[in-house]
Formats: sequence, structure tokens, C-alpha cells
Amino acid sequence: MREIHGHARTVRELLKGVKYRIDYYQREYRWSRKHALELLNDLTEKFQENYDPHHSRKDVANYGHYFLGSIIVSVKDNEKYIVDGQQRLTSLTLLLILLRHLQKDRPGAVNVDELIFSERYGERSFNLDVLEQCECMNALFEGQPFDPNHTESESVQNIFARYQDLEENFPETLRGKALPYFVDWLLENVHLIEITTYADEDAYTIFETMNDRGLSLTPTEMLKGYLLSNLSPQHRSQADDIWKNRMHDLTQYGKDTPSDFFKNWLRAQYAQSIRERKKGASPGDFDRIGSEFHRWLRERATEIGLTSGDAFYQFIERNLGFYSRQYARLMRAAQGKEDGLEHVMYNADQGFTLQYMVLLAPLLPDDPDEIVLKKLRIVARYLDTLIAWRIWNFRAIAYSTMQYSMFLTVKEIRGKSLPELAQILYDRLQREEETFSRNQYTQPEIGLYVHQQNRRKLHRLLARITEFVEIQSGLPSRYREYVHETGTKRYEIEHIWPNRYELLEREFESESGFQLHRNRFGGLLLLPKKFNASYGDLPYEEKLRYYLQQNLLAQSLHPQTYARNPGFRQFIQRTSLPFKPYEHFDRRALEERHELYRKIAEWIWNPENLLREAGQ
Repeated sequence: MREIHGHARTVRELLKGVKYRIDYYQREYRWSRKHALELLNDLTEKFQENYDPHHSRKDVANYGHYFLGSIIVSVKDNEKYIVDGQQRLTSLTLLLILLRHLQKDRPGAVNVDELIFSERYGERSFNLDVLEQCECMNALFEGQPFDPNHTESESVQNIFARYQDLEENFPETLRGKALPYFVDWLLENVHLIEITTYADEDAYTIFETMNDRGLSLTPTEMLKGYLLSNLSPQHRSQADDIWKNRMHDLTQYGKDTPSDFFKNWLRAQYAQSIRERKKGASPGDFDRIGSEFHRWLRERATEIGLTSGDAFYQFIERNLGFYSRQYARLMRAAQGKEDGLEHVMYNADQGFTLQYMVLLAPLLPDDPDEIVLKKLRIVARYLDTLIAWRIWNFRAIAYSTMQYSMFLTVKEIRGKSLPELAQILYDRLQREEETFSRNQYTQPEIGLYVHQQNRRKLHRLLARITEFVEIQSGLPSRYREYVHETGTKRYEIEHIWPNRYELLEREFESESGFQLHRNRFGGLLLLPKKFNASYGDLPYEEKLRYYLQQNLLAQSLHPQTYARNPGFRQFIQRTSLPFKPYEHFDRRALEERHELYRKIAEWIWNPENLLREAGQ
């Protein structure tokens, strides 16, 4: 083995003016949404442990530090090739691009450009220099549209998707005054170890040594060892079989699913505290379960009733068995494979990972399966309604934004009976100020409208509205088709108005006013990508006839739909929803259509549905 160097680097030191390449045989960028959000949450939560709005920027130097792991590089011909660490460096670069956009036009912005790219002879090249990724990275850097489906590259598709995840979930609390403080902290107080070799074989030897030798036990394995060590010999073998079977079942949904299950189960049933959002606050049960659930349970064993060998056995045989089976059911439901739990899928499609601990909270091992299913449906409907209301009012549903309120919800509904559960959650919705009839954004006269940050979420709201209209008219659900994000049949948000100001110039004082109204929710449809490409720029009067070939919500713009569709007419009669056809679609028509969508939303996300589920 040749010379090896190991150096601790801050993010700034690691990326400033340094080029990293990836050999063609390296694996793709494969981080999932879960991995990206875990990184984001770890970083933002660590920063917020120290942040105080009364601090000056210089005080950030005294904030706590964070270790992000190691990377291994091989130097060849004076160029650095990443052997291990591609996933983290790519994700860090995406986060830096996001921070650049969030700081745009703000005084005191921290310059992060030099950590993302360098420029020579007028040509820009990214510091993470991978040719096939350049077009996508450049579009993200410039804030330009990019269609990841134009490429078959798994890395490019994941890069684009993970940027959207980071953008949607970056905490609202850090978008204001705290933003430059966070950027300072990220660049100066987050560290990695860079291990440098000068031969590929040495780099891979180090990589294999670090990953194959002396593997540490996972928290799940350590928890198993602790629980089984407290059992009598006759129970230990039985408990071990139960454990193996349950973990095998969960692992079918992903290698991290057992760990996620324990975090959600223990939080749902036992967490009593959460870290206060202020400097120096100690972690609560919620926080410790998220980072070290095995150690937390060992310390809290007596408090949760683990006082004898029989209690330990029951904890595995009865409690773990019951809640792990329900968690597996929720994993199937999130994939749309569990009849009766479609709302779990809807919440999962909006990226709301906090739902699982809330769903488990009211369940009791003695509940008959019929009661379990109804409890799950009530909680899922509650979360679905809350999410829809927040999206409608331009409020974040990110993990960091919602975790405190979801923790309080868990405590309130833990172990409740079916009627109690429905009433509690119904009452919580009644106390919400932000509903479909009250828009809290800066343009209340416009109401909900699409922009770059909420496009993915509105896509799903449109899919729900479209699905509702079709199901209520006697047609099958096509929701999964509407939200499928890849392939030739992918659906996109279509503006009913083409992007041609001159067609409606007489109704608006400025083009900016036209653009704002054009983006209103009532002026949108979900249509196949090929439709948008073929007809999207046509005047409304010319493309109206093509809407007859699309979903029922699009068809409802055309007069013929009301003449030949008895199921649709019965739906209108039953609900009194103000559907009407339009030969011309002017500003007044858009306002009427927007109000129609709002009224449909009130049917779909009606709090009364929670009480109906409980038979009240």
C-alpha cells in the first residue's frame, strides 16, 4: 500500500475550488427521499440546538460541531476521484444550490457559488464534475425547468427528485433571519474526514476494510440482545423466532424499515417529552427514540412496565408482534396495496412520513381488527385533511415544521377508543384557522396558485379532485395513473390559459397580473405530457374539443359532457356542485372554476367524514 493521508475538512475546505470526478464504473447516485431528509433534518436540528435570534453572526463560531462521516478519494493524474462518499457530496451540493436560491437578493447572503462550481475562460464546471449530470445540475443552479424523464440516467432522475425534496422540506424557521447563520454553520462547523490515496487498489482496500471488518451492531440488533437477555431460557428461543419472523416481514419494505418501525412504535406508545426549540434544550423521549431507541428503552424499561421476564416476553410476543404487523399493513397501504386505507397512500404521496407514529398511537393490542382498521382510517383521514388545508394555505408540511404538533396529537389520541378518537380529531380540525375558505397567503384575492415550490403537492391535490369527480360519476379510480411520475404516460399540470398574454390583454392591466391569475388553482388540469406538448399553446377555443378525450374534470369544460354522461349529471344533482361548460374561458370563467375546485375540495376533505367512520 502506498502513501495515505487523512485530513479533517470543513464543508468549505472540502469543496472550495476542488474538483471531484467519478469513474465510469462507479454506482449511480441512489439516495432516496428518506436519506436526503434524514441528512437535512440532522443538520437543521443540530444547528437549532445552538441558534438564538439574539446572537450575532460571529457567535456561530461557538456553536456545536457536526461530523458527517468520511470520504475516500484516489488521486490519478492530479485529479481526485471519489471512491466512497459520492452520495453525501452530491446531496451536499444540492443543499448548497438550494441555499443559494433561498439567499437570493438578501443582504448578508453567504457566497456558496465557489463551493458549487468554478469558472475558467468563461466556462463553468461543477466541483462535483460528472458529465451526464451537468445539464440537470446547471438547470437547478439557474432555477430553470428541467424534465428528468428526458434521460434514462438513474443518477440524474434521483438528483432532480432529491432537490425537490430538499426544497419542499427545508424548515420555514430557517428561511428568515436564521438563514445566513445556518449557512455559516454548515460551511464552518460541519466536518468530514477526507482519506486520500494515490492508487485505486489502495482506495478500495480502505473502503472494504471500513465496511467489512468489525461491523457494529445496529440499534435494532442491540435492542434484541437486551430484550432477549431478560428472558428465561424456555422463552428465549420462542421470542427469538418471533423477532426473526417479524423483522423478516418488515425488511421486505426496505432494509431500514425495522429501525423505522421501532422509532414510530416507541414514539407512538411511550414518548412523553420532546426537545424544546430553544438553545441548550435537552433532548426528550421523542428525540432520543429517533437517535438511540435501544438505549432509551433500556433506561425506561421499568417505566414502561418491563419489570419481569414474563413482561419482557409479553412485550415481544404481544406488543411487538401486534404493532409490527400493523406497521407492515401501513407499508402496504402506502404503496396502494391495502384496501380501505387509501388515505395512508395519499399522505405518503405528499411525503408525510410523520403519519406512521400518529397512525399507531390509538391502537391497542386487544383491538379487534375491525376496530383497528377504523382507527387507522380515521387518523389517516384527519392527516389527509390537515395536509390539504395547509397546502391550500401555502403552509409547509415538512417534518421539521410538523413534528411538534404531531407529537402533541400522538399524546392526545394514545390508546383512545373509536368514538373518543373521532371526536378528538374532529375537534382539532374545528380549531384550525386555515381551511379551504380562508387563504392566508399574500394574495388572498387570488387564493391558491401554483409556483415552483408547490407544484408537486398541487399535482396530487388535482389528482384527488379528478379522481373524486370520476369515482362519484361511476368511473374507476385512476389516481395512481395521475401521480405516476415517469414514463411516456406521465401526467403534468396543464394551464387552461396558454401562456399568451395578448389573448387576454384586455382583461389585465399588466402581464404580471395575467401570469398570477393564469396560475390560479381553478385554471389548472392534469393532462398527459404529450397533450401539453401538442395543444398546450393553443387558444382555449381551439383546444376545447380535445379535452373531450381526457379525464372527466377536463371534459367538464365542454358542453357535450353534460348531454351524454348520466353518471356525471347524477353526481352534479346529488352534490349541487357548480359545474358548467365554457365556450370561452375568460377571467370570470376562471374565477368560477376556482370556486368550483374549492367546493369539490370541501366535499373530499370534510371533517364530518371522521365522525362517519366512527358511526357517529
